[in-house]
Amino acid sequence: MVGALEMVCRVKSGATSCLYRRNPVKKITIAILLFSPLALAAGGPNPADYTVNVHVSSSSMGPRGKQRLDVVIDGKKYELKSELPIGRLLALGDFKAKLVTNRQAAYESLQVYEFLFPDKTRQYDVVGQSE
Repeated sequence: MVGALEMVCRVKSGATSCLYRRNPVKKITIAILLFSPLALAAGGPNPADYTVNVHVSSSSMGPRGKQRLDVVIDGKKYELKSELPIGRLLALGDFKAKLVTNRQAAYESLQVYEFLFPDKTRQYDVVGQSE
C-alpha cells in the first residue's frame, strides 16, 4: 500500500497487471482523526459565560409564532423577542443569559441576549423597556 492508495495486482494468462485504487476506509479514518479535535474544541457553550440572571415573568407568541417575553434583568423591565418562529411558549422562571450585542448611543440602544438552555442557546432582541 502506498499512502491512501492500494495496489491491486491480477494474474491473467501468465501476465500480471497492477493498478492503484483509492482506499476509502483510510480517507474516512484520516478525516475523523483530523476533525475530531476541532469538534471537541468547539464543544458547546461554556455555562460560565452566561452570568446574567433573567427572570421571565410573561411569555407570549407574536406574529408567525415568534416568542415575546417580558423579563426582569438587574431590576429593569424589558421586552424581548426571538427572531425564530418557535411556535411555543417559554416557561416562566429564571434563566441564565449573556449579552452578545450591546450598542449604545446617547439616546438609543441595540441589545441582544443569548439564553442558555440545557440543550441549546437562543438569541432574543430587546424590543422594549420600561421603568
